[in-house]
Amino acid sequence: MTDQAIYQRINGLMETALQGGEIDGQDGLWLLQLHHDYLPWLMACADRLRKAFRGDAIEVCAISNVRSGNCSENCSFCSQSGHHKTAAPVYNYIATDDLVTQAQQARAWGVSDFGVVSKGWGIRSAKEHNQLRDYFAALDAHSDIGRCASLGVLDADSAQTLKGYGLENYHHNLETAESNFHNVCTTHSYQENIDTINHARAAGLRVCSGGILGMGESLEQRIELALTLRALGVESVPLNFLNPQQGTPLEDIAPMTPLNILQNIAVFRFMLPRAEIRIAGGRTFLGDMQSMIFMAGASGVMIGNYLTTAGRQVADDLRMFQDLKLSIRADTQHRRQQSPA
Repeated sequence: MTDQAIYQRINGLMETALQGGEIDGQDGLWLLQLHHDYLPWLMACADRLRKAFRGDAIEVCAISNVRSGNCSENCSFCSQSGHHKTAAPVYNYIATDDLVTQAQQARAWGVSDFGVVSKGWGIRSAKEHNQLRDYFAALDAHSDIGRCASLGVLDADSAQTLKGYGLENYHHNLETAESNFHNVCTTHSYQENIDTINHARAAGLRVCSGGILGMGESLEQRIELALTLRALGVESVPLNFLNPQQGTPLEDIAPMTPLNILQNIAVFRFMLPRAEIRIAGGRTFLGDMQSMIFMAGASGVMIGNYLTTAGRQVADDLRMFQDLKLSIRADTQHRRQQSPA
């Protein structure tokens, strides 16, 4: 194809999305396979989609790793898995007061939603239920921040119970395409991931689900992941980029390059034009190009530290938002639920 034909095809796909149409898998794959020479134009079109569907206000979230290490799941990317020998910290539930302090600090940064993240397969014991009930009651009493959790696989009863505790958002990544999931995890099934999303939504929880790119999957499998998220109607899609951890099966995989990261963000915006696409783990691999995630179509970002790795300095992120003239969408899910219709 000539340069002009390539630019015209990118424009045509953008117009399809702007008019409410869907980009099919073959077109998405074509966008992922484009040479980096066309990345500036691809990003400009993705940025137009972001502004059309999400505006210039970005959603900022943060998390707390409330319980770490010795996880029963064998996810090949995760240093917390008890199946791998890593240097990840090991501790039981943090104190409720400490969690509240972290949430209050996050709210002061402008964070709208705060995630309680705990290792393992769902909620299995009365002790876990009691601790989570205490956490969400304390967050409700001492902060207006949106209450989110990532606790592994859920059944229908657990989702309803968490809703009763005051949870508003549930995060559960698909991680990768179904055709690649057996290379990533074998201690729970892909169908359990999908069931978890459906159970959370049925319980009235906002759903946040995405994946980790750069785990050895093919470009076709990245598109497969995007199509699955679209079919499930996921509203909020976190994109992570593998940060290889020593002692895990994926420790020798080379991190994605900045240009590849930006191209993948842009293509996910084409595939999921209405979704909140938030950039989370692995953002540091962009180096000096971190501000370009929004020009590539991202509409949200996680700030602060991640599960077992340090994030960028929060002050640097806040300055970046200011320099880009991006406002933080500071309203929380909790406030939206309480506001009059």
